[in-house]
Amino acid sequence: MTTYTVRAIEPAALVRLRVVDDAGRPCVPFTAAEAGDPLRCCLRGVEPGERIALVSYAPLRRWAAETGAGPGAYDEQGPVFIHAEECGGPAAGRTEAYPFDRPGALRVLRRYDAEGRIVGGRLLEIPQEATAGFDKAFGEAFADPRVALVHVRAVEYGCFQFEVRRPV
Repeated sequence: MTTYTVRAIEPAALVRLRVVDDAGRPCVPFTAAEAGDPLRCCLRGVEPGERIALVSYAPLRRWAAETGAGPGAYDEQGPVFIHAEECGGPAAGRTEAYPFDRPGALRVLRRYDAEGRIVGGRLLEIPQEATAGFDKAFGEAFADPRVALVHVRAVEYGCFQFEVRRPV
């Protein structure tokens, strides 16, 4: 069985996002009043009292800059929550395979080719066995040799959750 690696927002991107986001707006930190909003820097839910920010993030643009791809019109940006200060990223020893994996939640797994163009997608209602459900969906995606990476997005708000790249 293939193990898929979940990628949070890279630390270098977070440094910039904590100053100005991908839409050119300044970062405006605030203190979270409630728990639950998904933090894309460390791939867990926010806890009340944590300093966070809602910023505009362009995940495909970041990947394209790294790989030399030219996604053209597929380069989009959207809202994500991050810690307002450095947080160290996802915890080492996490036990769950995929973040934000609440059974019943709806996710879109958007597939991109090596040029950053959409080559398909899939709706996933997260099953009770969330890890198996994600593994199956990623297996289907990467069975297509054109697929270089998959972005997981929340259906309700359309926001980016995390990225999985083709296993090597």
